[in-house]
This record gives sequence, C-alpha cells and structure tokens, in this order.
Amino acid sequence: MSAVSPPTIPIERLPGHPQFVHLSALDSALDIDLRYPTANNFAGRVLYTHWDCAWLRAEAANGLVQAAQQLQRLSPGWRLRVLDALRPHRVQQAIWEDVKGTPMQMYFADPAHGSIHSFGMAVDVTLLRPDGLEVDMGSGFDEMSERSHPALHDDHLSCGVLQAEHVQIRGLLTQAMAAGGFGGISTEWWHFDLGDRRLVRQTGPRVD
Repeated sequence: MSAVSPPTIPIERLPGHPQFVHLSALDSALDIDLRYPTANNFAGRVLYTHWDCAWLRAEAANGLVQAAQQLQRLSPGWRLRVLDALRPHRVQQAIWEDVKGTPMQMYFADPAHGSIHSFGMAVDVTLLRPDGLEVDMGSGFDEMSERSHPALHDDHLSCGVLQAEHVQIRGLLTQAMAAGGFGGISTEWWHFDLGDRRLVRQTGPRVD
C-alpha cells in the first residue's frame, strides 16, 4: 500500500490561515531569535531567503506558551528563546541535498518522509537567564556532535564531556516543554515535537 500524501499549503498563504499562528502574537514570556533567516546557523548562510518562517500550527503555538509559563513557574525570570519553528518543505529539500552522505545527515529528516518542522509542529528552543543571556547548555544550537545527544548524558557525565549543571539545565528545558505537550529527541537537546510524528505526517497540512 502506498503512503498517503498529506495536504499541503504554500508558505506564502499562511498569513490569515486559521491553522497557523505567527510567533509575534505569542506570550511575552517567549523570546524569538530565529537563526535560519540569518547567517548565524550551522550552514553559515541565510537559509530562509524569501520567506517569513515565524509560524507554528495553532496547537503547537499554544503548547509553546504553556511551556514558557511553566518555565516561569519553575525558574522565575527565565524565558524560552525560539531558534527555529516552521521550516518549509522546499527548504528542507535544499538542506537535505547539502547534508546527505555526510555526518550531518543524521540530524535532518529526509524530505521523502517530511520534517515535523515543515508541519509547524516542531520547534527548536533554548533558555535565557533573567539577565537576557543564553544559558550554557553544554553544546551550541545545531552543534552536530555527540555532546548534543540527550541519550548520551550518562556517558558524557562519566567521562567529563558534560558537567552536572549542563544535564540539569537540559532537564529543566525538557520539563518546561513537556508541560506544553512537547517531547524531545535523542540527538538534539534543543528540538521538540508536538504530537505523534506518524499522524502529523499523515494528516498535515505540510507547508511547502
């Protein structure tokens, strides 16, 4: 049986779309610093050249606000910083062409399956201290090395690659995101999905 293709929508049609919310409309407990519209990212160049990608599906946007509010309860004065949200399928395809066959491939979804970012149901985040500075998470955003892998925390602690405070602060981020319904992944401390990936990919809409 062939896979069912999800419904799609061009990113140019997102303004006013009832299923999507612009990040600028979200709670002030969130800080927005998207990296892919700038050269401050793993590729060292602008990846979102022509598009406003500051969008999430409404349920993901609501969950993100809940996560930010939980963070405020756990650590008053701290904020969530959003580093990436919606990633159009056309951009995912272009990134995949650059990384496939390299060690970076494992950190990106094959566009044949679809990145959850392209459905507006994934977000990359970090933490800000009350003074507005980013917290040291033990590795940088989009640092594609084993230091970024939550699944390897025990090994990294035992050999000194990470310190206990790094794992603790990653746990705080995970706890806050869980309050909004988000789950993390094994290879990136910054990445969180909302919902079952299989259902998200089947039901869409995917933003192209």
